[in-house]
Amino acid sequence: MSLKDKDCMPREELEKLQLKRLKETVERAYYLVPFYRKKFDERGIKPEDIKSLDDLKKLPFTTKQDLRDNYPFGLFAVPLEQVVRIHSSSGTTGKPTVVGYTRHDLEIWTEVMVRTYLMADVSEKDVVHNAYGYGLFTGGLGFHYGAEAIGAAVVPASGGFTKRQLMLMKDFGATVLCCTPSFALHLSEVAKEEGYKLHEDFKLRAGFFGAEPASKGLKEKVAEEWGIQYVECYGLSEIIGPGVAASCKHGNLHVFEDHFIPEIIDPETGEVLPDGEEGELVITTLTKQALPMIRYRTKDISVIHREPCPCGRTILYIESIKGRADDMLIVNGVNVFPSQVEHVITKVEGTTPNYVIVVDKKGVLDKLEVWIEVDESILRDGVGTLENLKKKLEEELLNNLYINAKVKLVEPKTLERSMGKAKRIVDRRELQ
Repeated sequence: MSLKDKDCMPREELEKLQLKRLKETVERAYYLVPFYRKKFDERGIKPEDIKSLDDLKKLPFTTKQDLRDNYPFGLFAVPLEQVVRIHSSSGTTGKPTVVGYTRHDLEIWTEVMVRTYLMADVSEKDVVHNAYGYGLFTGGLGFHYGAEAIGAAVVPASGGFTKRQLMLMKDFGATVLCCTPSFALHLSEVAKEEGYKLHEDFKLRAGFFGAEPASKGLKEKVAEEWGIQYVECYGLSEIIGPGVAASCKHGNLHVFEDHFIPEIIDPETGEVLPDGEEGELVITTLTKQALPMIRYRTKDISVIHREPCPCGRTILYIESIKGRADDMLIVNGVNVFPSQVEHVITKVEGTTPNYVIVVDKKGVLDKLEVWIEVDESILRDGVGTLENLKKKLEEELLNNLYINAKVKLVEPKTLERSMGKAKRIVDRRELQ
């Protein structure tokens, strides 16, 4: 069966394969990982109790804290001699999370990355400029090995060094760009400053963007700036790295279901929600050996859809990640995600998609301020134009998000640029 065929398997055949693999994963987790055995026993569950896919909801959740509590290798289901790669998170909020891979795991990871690249028909004729960070972060190596397996020429540029990256992209004739959406936008900004003509000096035809939520407006802006097909990529190191899901030409974010089972739950109650309802994405791995994950709570907010996709793939798709449950701001009782703010900004002419959300306290009430960089052309139009733009943005934020936000317009290139994931929120309430 070709990799493309795996995405188009009849549902009945796919679900039969999922159940077989789920039973194997649950059995491995129970007998090889003391953590899971304890959690299963506390619930009175044995591996043989899993008789259908519907029984998945009987199993306990796994969280990022569980990985930290079992640092470094407590959740591994194989001895260290069988682990050939170790990745880790940055650990900025405590102990890092550690993930391991057997040779088989790396083969699976490469396979799902090849399927990701096939969303834009990447082949051995392409030159892939990989500007994701290499090292303990899974992004760089995930995209690298997938492209090599296809036979494309890979330029392992990693992050930073923007001007050098642009030189290499032009001189090496890159046709595919891999990086975060915010870095793609930063590259286009600097390219124009350096005198490049984006659609003439570069040969890009597709880009693979992930590692941070991006609004529809930002995606459209990146695609338009570079004149490329925008492929959204979703993944997380605890599950495998990039390669959990990728968007087809119709923009639907397909999950590679033969390796991962997604669910949407109510973040408060943990109850499984019906398709079409928004909630927290939960993922169970089906083929991971070193680090099987049972019902991992991603904290990412999304929606599951199972209706047929025009691309012909039968695997379900999820909506673009709206944000993380822990990135959601509650401002005077209203839920706000940075991606919602971003979408409003990108729809108003005269702004750039560079912004920072600052939340403060005024007495007992929360105060929201959005700092937004304006386009250089707006500065030439005078104070009156800036005042009108500020007013329009405040009105649009109120109409779309139902919050009173004060807008502060700042000059181009004032806000700090990120070489990796963009930092969009400054919450000063925590400091008071």
